[in-house]
Parts: sequence; structure tokens; C-alpha cells
Amino acid sequence: MSQFVFKMPDLGEGTVEAEIVAWHTQPGAEVAEDQVIVEVMTDKAAVEVPAPVSGRVVSISGAPGDKIAVGSPLIVFETNGAHAPAANAAPANAAPANAASTAPAAAAPASSPSMPASAPTAPRVSSADEGESGVKPGSGRAARVMASPANRRRAREAGIDLTRIAGSGPGGRIVRGDLIAAGAGAAADQSAGIAAEARKIPPTAPAVTAGAAASQTTEIKVIGMRRLIAERMSEAKRNIPHFAYVEEVDVTELEALRQHLNAKSAKGEPALTYLPLITLALVRVLDAFPQCNVLYDAARGVLVRHRAVHVGVATQTPDGLKVPVVRNAQALGLWEVAAEIRRVSERARSNKSTREELVGSTITITSLGKLGGIASTPIINAPEVAIIGLNKAVERPVVYQGEIAVRRIMNLSSSFDHRFVDGYDAAAMIQALKDLLEHPATIFIPTMKAP
Repeated sequence: MSQFVFKMPDLGEGTVEAEIVAWHTQPGAEVAEDQVIVEVMTDKAAVEVPAPVSGRVVSISGAPGDKIAVGSPLIVFETNGAHAPAANAAPANAAPANAASTAPAAAAPASSPSMPASAPTAPRVSSADEGESGVKPGSGRAARVMASPANRRRAREAGIDLTRIAGSGPGGRIVRGDLIAAGAGAAADQSAGIAAEARKIPPTAPAVTAGAAASQTTEIKVIGMRRLIAERMSEAKRNIPHFAYVEEVDVTELEALRQHLNAKSAKGEPALTYLPLITLALVRVLDAFPQCNVLYDAARGVLVRHRAVHVGVATQTPDGLKVPVVRNAQALGLWEVAAEIRRVSERARSNKSTREELVGSTITITSLGKLGGIASTPIINAPEVAIIGLNKAVERPVVYQGEIAVRRIMNLSSSFDHRFVDGYDAAAMIQALKDLLEHPATIFIPTMKAP
């Protein structure tokens, strides 16, 4: 018997550490090669890490919420020796790598004499299409198919025999493009998410007497997606001087159009909401206010203005708030926008979004739906410079054309990065959006002039 120390692998994109989200094994447990042993999260993605070898778990490093540096010992296995990759073998009492190291992730394994040139098993990236690296070296079996665990899983799910595929990657390794070419496009697009049990809040304490209940507390460690949301919200609020602007909009005609379109839609089709109509109106407005369809690259001190409009749709999920992206909204029709909003939102709620579906928005729309209230102060989704919030639409008496009338009213709550969007331009943009929403036929006229 021998012991094999598996270290935190390089997860790519400059990652130097990863947070433990959930362990799927414990000391004393027997695991098989490729079995998921731990789930970790970086600032880029949620990752499932499979076992590089088969054997018994001797020890693990870190509890959920702890951050482990790339190249530091993660788990120690006891193997029969025949299947342990000798290049990565290390004594059980090997000293941990310096957790405070700030060396780039890609260089960390190479700089350690006890770390192989490539990771023994590629981690499974649940929020990126191409998060795989390397083959499973060290097995010594020349006839073995060269493919990452993620691509092996995709092939199994698609019913593809990997022995019949000629890999186009380095050394003949099978990459995702080879699976797509073999007809596995649908299966290759699937990716694992963080397991449901890792997302659950710890259960409440057992029932106690009324007298003791008042003194009880429950500590919930902030880890995983909730930690990431907290960090990003804090950074956005701390670094961006928000300028808030709220405007009242009469959506009576918009509501009439929405109901008319729903009445004409095919039976069984999902009902049209305000969101697709407002998305198209926003696209038209941004033609005249391109300074609001911008990303700020703080590292370079550059504003990147986009022609395409990639709309982020703030979506509440069991993991917290996510912002899936409707790409190239300017090229889509009303029903296409509605279908794409439903698609990306449902994938976000079911934790099936790829990383590409959660990044790259140029402006965000957020809505609390029926809980929308009178007004809100949405936090900008950095590095964007603007966000539009939809509040609840209610019928109330207003002065309309010189008379008291019952109209359907909704407030738009917006926030702008005051460093780059002047108050006048922000107000003018929202007024232009209001004009389109109050005369919804004009939403479908693509010409728009700034006032």
C-alpha cells in the first residue's frame, strides 16, 4: 500500500485559490477514480473535482467555506500502489504549500518539485463549456483513450464510443469539438452544477421549550454563491458612485397591447410579460444613448462602448440572485426576446447555466414582479454603468387629459454610474424610455433620436 497526495489543481484563468463548497467523501471512505470528491468555487466558476485514483481516503484539507491555494494538499489517498501516479506521489505528512502565495495559478504546479507537469485529473467545470485541461497521466496504459473526465461524461450521456473518435487535441486528446462533430452537441452542452444539498441552509434546531427558544441562535456560514454575491455587491456599492432616478410611467396602453398579444398567441404558449416589451424599448433607447451601453475596464481606465445590446436579466434562484444574459437583443423580435428570457432564466434557476450565459451583459434589467413596491434603488451590475428596475404596476386615479381617470401606473427605478453618465443624460434616457412605453407602437419603430 502507498499514499498519494492530491493537490488543489490549477483551475485556469489566473485562479490562485478555490473555496471549498462541499465534500462528497470523508476520511475512511473508499472512492473510485473519476468519482466526484469535492465541489469548489472560484471567482469564475463552480467546479466539481473528481478523484484522480481509486483508494481509501486518509485525510482531507479544509471545511466548507475554507479557501485552498492552488498546489496545496487537498486530499490524501491510500492506494494499492499499482494505480497511484508516481509523479504526484508524496508522503502523507508532506508539508502544505504556502497558502499565502500569490503566484499565478498556471505557474503554481510547475514551481513545486512534488507537483507533476500536468494535473492528474481535470476538474469538472460546471459553468464553462471549455474548462478542461490535460489528460489523466500516470496510468501507464498506452491503449487508454485520452479525454478529460468531463468529456468522458458527456460521451457517456450522448452514447458515444470514445474509442471510435480520433482526437484533435494535443497528443490525440479528445476535446469537446470532437464530441460535437460526432453528434454530441446537445450532450456536450450539459454541465454539472453545485449539488442541491450544498446549497441548502443548515436545518433549524430541534424543537425546544418556549423559554429556551429566545436564547437560541443559528450560525450560517457565508460560502459559495452567497459569498460571491456578497463580495460583488459590496464592491459595486463601494466603488461606484450611484446616481438614482425614479420616474412614473403610464403603462395602460402597454398593458392593453400585452393582453391583445396574449389573446392572439397559440394555446399553451407562455403568457407575454412586460419584460420583453421593455427590453425591446430599452434597445431602441440605447441607439440614442450609447454612453449607457458601456462596460468600464477599471484596470485599463477605459470605457468599452458596445454596439450590440446584451441584456442582463436579474433572476432570483435557490442559490441567490443571478444575472443570465440575453445576447444581441437588438437582433431579436418580440417573441424571440420573450423565449430567450424564459430560457436563460429557467437555466439559471435550475443551476444549468454555462459560464457564457452568466457573463458579458452590457446593461441589466431587474424586477421584483408583484413584490415590486413603489420604488427601489438597484445596485449596478459592475462593470456595467446602468441598471433599470421595474416596480409593481397598479391601477390608481390620475389626471389624464384634463380629467380624473383610472390608469395603470408603474415606476421605473434606475441607477447610473455617475462617473461616466451625467444626471441630465440619465434623466433624458429614462424619459425617452417612458415615451416609448406610454406609446408602445413606437417600440417597433427602430429610429430614435436623442432629445
